[in-house]
Amino acid sequence: SMSLSLVAPLADHETCATELIKDPVEKTKADGVSWGVKTTGADNCLQDGRDVTVAILDTGIDKNHEAFDDFKLDILTEDFTGTVEEDNDGHGTHCAATIFGRDVAGCRIGVAPGITRALVAKVIGGNAGTDALLKAMSWAIDNGAQVISMSLGFDFPRYQKRLVQRGLPAVAATSAALRAYRDNIRLFDQWMALNSAQEAVGKSAIVVAATGNESKRYGDGAYEISASSPSAASGIISVAALSQRAGGLAPAHFSNTDPQISAPGVSIVSAKLGGGLTSKNGTSMACPHVAGIAALHWEEMDSTSLDVNASRVKNRLMSAARHKDLFEATTDFSDVGVGLASAPN
Repeated sequence: SMSLSLVAPLADHETCATELIKDPVEKTKADGVSWGVKTTGADNCLQDGRDVTVAILDTGIDKNHEAFDDFKLDILTEDFTGTVEEDNDGHGTHCAATIFGRDVAGCRIGVAPGITRALVAKVIGGNAGTDALLKAMSWAIDNGAQVISMSLGFDFPRYQKRLVQRGLPAVAATSAALRAYRDNIRLFDQWMALNSAQEAVGKSAIVVAATGNESKRYGDGAYEISASSPSAASGIISVAALSQRAGGLAPAHFSNTDPQISAPGVSIVSAKLGGGLTSKNGTSMACPHVAGIAALHWEEMDSTSLDVNASRVKNRLMSAARHKDLFEATTDFSDVGVGLASAPN
């Protein structure tokens, strides 16, 4: 069992200044809608996610936040870490509100604010690892999740360090950690195959995960790192982060490469732990945009077809992505996948 860690958001000083929006919270209040919601077209969409169940596997949720103040909204929570059930970090609250948060201070922050049933599993905390994530994913499926959002990854450095502390030489610890990493990828490949097979009995979900923030695309010594696990597992939709640049959208400088799709991930305004709004940067912020867009497509397809499942909605989500005239001319599409995740038009 490998440790889990957040795809931790980056502070503004860790992000290229040219990518950041000046005073993002105030700008969002002035515009009345977050730039992520607007860019994906969710604000001009007839669908709002109603009758779609979404699961967020993260640090938990602050259910008392005004973004979730709706008597119609049912949030089922579960702790898989053996710690407190509540969100004591704010990451899960921010991601959840990006998916289905109601308006805060007159601002639209949620991609699918009509969702009335959400499942929130706390999987980050304590010594939670592979086993906790697998249990949470199965719990989500058993409780009817149609979309699962995961802004997390396996903590390879922490696992390798733990093996060294147990007495293994550094080379042997690295080898053992690589083997565990490989085995975990294979495990999630198999879980996703089971998820697909269960479509026949109506128990499958679209699974979306962040690619990670370990790349450095600009400046001296620039480099790119491929999508991290579990986003790299077969069947999981890996999500890159986009920023706004002078020539159009572009992969954020920290965003890992080889994603399947991309979404806004810089200066993303959403719910702040304890109340109000805050801005965060990362593929963690892009991932819930795609989860919310998936919910909109699920609702749209469900209204026109009697035979809707995760595979068909996933195909619709991917085919609806936009790229023409949206990105900088120099954009390499191996860095943004099929393009910008876009709401039903």
